[in-house]
Amino acid sequence: MSQARPFALAFAAQFLGFGAALPFLPAILAAGGLTPGEVGTVLAAGSVIRLLSAPLLGQWADRTGDVRRVLFAAALVAGLAALGFGLLAGFALLLAVQLLHAAAAAPVMPLTDALALRAGGFDYARVRAVGSVAFIAGAVLAGFLADATGPRATAFLLAGGMFATALAAPRLPRPPPRPPGEAQSGPLWAPWREAGFRRLLPLSAAVQGSHAVLYGFSAIHWQASGLSPGQVGLLWAVGVVAEILLFLKGGALTAMLGKRGLALLAAGAGVVRWGATAVVTDFWVLLPLQALHGLTFGAMHLAAMRALLELPAPLAARAQTLHVAGVGAAMGSLTFAGGWLYAGVGGLAFWAMAALCVLALPLAARLR
Repeated sequence: MSQARPFALAFAAQFLGFGAALPFLPAILAAGGLTPGEVGTVLAAGSVIRLLSAPLLGQWADRTGDVRRVLFAAALVAGLAALGFGLLAGFALLLAVQLLHAAAAAPVMPLTDALALRAGGFDYARVRAVGSVAFIAGAVLAGFLADATGPRATAFLLAGGMFATALAAPRLPRPPPRPPGEAQSGPLWAPWREAGFRRLLPLSAAVQGSHAVLYGFSAIHWQASGLSPGQVGLLWAVGVVAEILLFLKGGALTAMLGKRGLALLAAGAGVVRWGATAVVTDFWVLLPLQALHGLTFGAMHLAAMRALLELPAPLAARAQTLHVAGVGAAMGSLTFAGGWLYAGVGGLAFWAMAALCVLALPLAARLR
């Protein structure tokens, strides 16, 4: 348990902060005087900078040989930048805050994952479940805080989560020392030379990217179909609870199925989930479909972590951050395309997400 505790604290800190900020960032920006168009510009700028900064900071972490130092610096800068969301106003200042925060925060979770996987000695999935619980707690706490004092106050929860992550970073177990010749291990794209990484990235992009219509348009779709906001909230809560339960049993499931079995399970569940969600709007039928989130997201995440763990240690930070950047790029592109699809065919846009999971099945079968 001594190895697991510091990682549990680190995951709890960062997920509590992200859980507090993610639902309220648009409202924070609007309260800072931004128009809807300016809010969209700031959010999009953050998404772009994250795709660039995460792999670059991952490369730096691999070259230093001690990922903890880069994690500490990134979390500290992200926390300082997050204070700006609550203290500053105006488009130019908040755009600068978003760029700095997004650049620093992008590698925080993948670097923590890289350290946790390499440390060993504990059940990664159970420790990662702590993060999911903290995310829910952060969102709930931020909701009460926003009701009491306004949305900008939630930025201080984000800052606190990042500062706590920075404090936790030096207390994480020290990575095993590397031979001098392995301290610098090639260019930024070195993980792509590994067959395992080349097989994993398009698979993760397809399965995780298939959630794009859910994340972007499900609340709109379900409320237009007659569900109340409370019912929509419950559907989302069921998905997160299913994710937590999957992680709690993730160690045994990973040992039994391996990365290939987990990936096939995730893609197969996606075919069922999205195919049915396209034509179902009944609350009681949607509940078990939402419970499949534990498989479509959770099982794919565990499969990816197992595959990344099998890559050479000098590539660990870059592999994690490139994987996150690749999945993020897919999610952004599919969300954009999903908007046009949803505008044209409504809920049937979920069929496109099911088709992605069909395409992912042979990719999952290639994970050896």
